[in-house]
Amino acid sequence: MTHGWDGGRGLSMRERLDSGERSFSFEFFPPKDAAGEEQLWQAITELEPYGPTFVSVTYGAGGTTRDRTVAITARIARETSMLPVAHLTCVGHTTDELIAILRDLGEAGVRHVMALRGDPPGGPGSPWTPTDGGLTYANELVALIRERTDLRIGVAAFPEGHVEATDLDHDARVLRAKYDAGAEFAVTDMVLRASDYVGLVERAAAAGADLPIIPGIMPILNLRSMERMAELSRRQLPAEVVARLTPYADDPQRLRAEGIAIATELCEALLDAGAPGLHFYTLNRSKATREIFGNLRITV
Repeated sequence: MTHGWDGGRGLSMRERLDSGERSFSFEFFPPKDAAGEEQLWQAITELEPYGPTFVSVTYGAGGTTRDRTVAITARIARETSMLPVAHLTCVGHTTDELIAILRDLGEAGVRHVMALRGDPPGGPGSPWTPTDGGLTYANELVALIRERTDLRIGVAAFPEGHVEATDLDHDARVLRAKYDAGAEFAVTDMVLRASDYVGLVERAAAAGADLPIIPGIMPILNLRSMERMAELSRRQLPAEVVARLTPYADDPQRLRAEGIAIATELCEALLDAGAPGLHFYTLNRSKATREIFGNLRITV
């Protein structure tokens, strides 16, 4: 496999995704302590041989992981063959602070950034309040990055619409605004049904948001925690998924195996539907992703 970026360092993400080769990518988060740091780098080491198109590093609520996000992304750029994408949110930062972070990322060798509005300071579901001297919308952050840097920009997309969108068409117009501001690719929130992803792609095209949209995958390894995660974005797990997992509620191993099977089927359906690739939310562990890759016959 040649999903890595050696030989193609000058290519934009759009060019990579438009090349016709399927993209596989992984997402990590900055750990809180030394044990978490060790776990993170073990996962990175185990997944690097798959030659991902890129790996992304998330940004904590309110900018709480700013320094760790920059440090981890810089280390990936410096010590691995993988292309790092740093997340950046509007929350908790003035425009001047955002420009300083962008400068830090550029100096660290990072060339791609995911521009996000971010969750409200009070957490998901609480009212959104912009930071004084900061930005309100992701498209404003995209425009700032485009104006001040030569970084390549990705954005978020939402298979069932953003929780604050008035309707799905409004959600598609927001994606179009981010595209118009300079975004060249999008990664979705976790996809729960392939049909939701197909609908998003169709709405984006109709709205004129001409950018590749990569579906996000999070295998269900624990039913309760996944239901809570879906609730945070005011969604529900599909009834057919719950029906398949409920019989194993008291058998963690069999539930996990069924969750991997469901994720594999979803990946196959998404690729068959024309998705340019798959983005795996790893939670800083590699085993589930590697198992899905095995099922999809994707090898090192």
